[in-house]
Amino acid sequence: MPRTADSTGTAADFVPDSRGLRALRSAAAGCRGCGLYRDATQTVFGEGPRQARAMLVGEQPGDREDVEGAPFVGPAGRLLDRALDDSGIERDQVYLTNAVKHFKFVPAERGKRRIHQKPSRTEVVACRPWLLAEIDAVRPELLVLLGATAAQAVLGASFRLTRHRGEVLELPAEFGSARGMATVHPSAVLRAPDRDEAYAAFVDDLTAAARRL
Repeated sequence: MPRTADSTGTAADFVPDSRGLRALRSAAAGCRGCGLYRDATQTVFGEGPRQARAMLVGEQPGDREDVEGAPFVGPAGRLLDRALDDSGIERDQVYLTNAVKHFKFVPAERGKRRIHQKPSRTEVVACRPWLLAEIDAVRPELLVLLGATAAQAVLGASFRLTRHRGEVLELPAEFGSARGMATVHPSAVLRAPDRDEAYAAFVDDLTAAARRL
């Protein structure tokens, strides 16, 4: 039985049978699979070509993404754009999405940007059916997992980014034939003490990903 507009469970209750991206995006707009929808402005679904060879998966939308309804359009997104360009990857040729589709945040003081709050494991798991549906629709060859939350959403809670960064990884069978590669989230580059060094390492990872395509 379909859930009511105010009920929560997991995203599986809201994912349609159709695997067309348009149908998925439309259904995701009404998702109540976890409580994050209550405070977020809107669902931020993935964007990119239907047959993109690479899918980049982040943690969750940020303040700017929540307002605009599109992934990676804030400060971290601008850094990602530059890194993609420097690594020889065209942004409009990859599919961009997040493990969690609603913005989780701490309310900010008046006039200030809302502060991102890491989603819980329960929230990540609740939203996982949307990511699986996107992968099923796009069928990418490579998932580039941006940050620990995205990597653990795909590879399990025991995955450690520090141990496996930049490696080509086998993914669970439910992710089809795609391979995985984990690197840092661009927001981590923005926070790094030596931003130039962190940026160069991030570009190296993306360049290695490009060579796999």
